[in-house]
Amino acid sequence: MVPYPHINPVLISVGPVAVRWYGLMFLFAFAGAWLLGRRRAAQPGSTWRSNDVDDLIFFGAVGAVVGGRIGWVLLYGLEYELSDPLRVLRIWEGGMSFHGGLSGAILAMVLFARRRGRSVADVFDFAAALPGVGIFAVRVANFINGELWGKPTSVPWAVLYDGVPRHPSQLYEALLEGIVLGTVMWIFTARPRPRLVPSGLFLLGYGAIRFALEFVRVPDANRGYLLFGWVTEGQLLCVPMVIAGVILLWLGYRRGESSGNLATLVAPLSLNQHCSLGNNQFH
Repeated sequence: MVPYPHINPVLISVGPVAVRWYGLMFLFAFAGAWLLGRRRAAQPGSTWRSNDVDDLIFFGAVGAVVGGRIGWVLLYGLEYELSDPLRVLRIWEGGMSFHGGLSGAILAMVLFARRRGRSVADVFDFAAALPGVGIFAVRVANFINGELWGKPTSVPWAVLYDGVPRHPSQLYEALLEGIVLGTVMWIFTARPRPRLVPSGLFLLGYGAIRFALEFVRVPDANRGYLLFGWVTEGQLLCVPMVIAGVILLWLGYRRGESSGNLATLVAPLSLNQHCSLGNNQFH
């Protein structure tokens, strides 16, 4: 059992100005996505330029923050906002929804794609490899803030918080959604893939991981379990992600369209070509 370190959510405070870990981690998230995007744009054959990445991260950051806040208010915190309307502006206190942030980022990337004359699918596929650092950073901030705890447990790595040993579900998410999924997406997108396939893999991967981790995470007090005594709101929001991910993967491999993100002379294999290759190998 590990005692909770009780890290001060405020990193530095000078008079009325305070720098909080939560806000700092968001800056770290966008900086990480920007660095990864710049590195991917510098890859030989990439059709992306550095200024494309700069604008994409700006659009995505605005969409993620606005969408994340609105999503949290509508899905989790409407009661709190009605009692304290100005709280919606105090994002440094926490209260962001990943699903809302993803929706806002998607809308922002659609706008970016139209302004730049790019395929929306290509923009989604390029961006799918970038959120890992950000997810890791924000989940660590949740741990520092002492929020979104897991259920009581007796596992050796339980964190003792307010006298109760609990699953550090924030760190589980940081590891699995951030590091593991982020690494998989980065390696997977390093070579040409059929259009829509990277987006589908990200949606399927995140949705499945988050759905599973909800079993050890305490649901929001004002929501509780919504169905059958075990289904949480987070799980309900992940189901469309998993379904959309499967559909995009199927469509991507079936169509076998070349991505516009990497210039290559070799077209990616379609699903039928993969099956045909596999049959030839076994025969």
